[in-house]
Amino acid sequence: MENKSILLVEDNPNDELLMLRALKKNNIANEVVVVHDGVEALDYLFGTGPYTGRNLDDLPQLMLLDLKLPKLDGLETLRRVRANSRTKYIPVVVLTTSTEQKDIIDSYDLGANSYVQKPVDFNEFIQATQQLGLYWLVINKNVTK
Repeated sequence: MENKSILLVEDNPNDELLMLRALKKNNIANEVVVVHDGVEALDYLFGTGPYTGRNLDDLPQLMLLDLKLPKLDGLETLRRVRANSRTKYIPVVVLTTSTEQKDIIDSYDLGANSYVQKPVDFNEFIQATQQLGLYWLVINKNVTK
């Protein structure tokens, strides 16, 4: 089986470290590409800015997207990902601290595949990461182009 990458869009260094530790603890060996804002995520996906020349056929198998991001927030990032024919089928899991009903509705309206509130407790975070990894990286079948 091909070992596809995970795109982690996270501006909080503590949450980034926590996610990377949780993935490692759950033996999820996929390469994790970390970007820190919506602009950088779009640059990575579309091969622009610092990612010019990147192989655009190498799309992530999963995108973990925070909502509260600098430069370009997660909802606008999601809108642009879904608007592009090449990236619109990438599974996007919104992974955020927000419990606002509006954020949940807007995320699904814009095409999020899942909305997960970040657990505060590390053991709960490990368990949530294991379930996300199992479903999105093993069980779920992605569209391939």
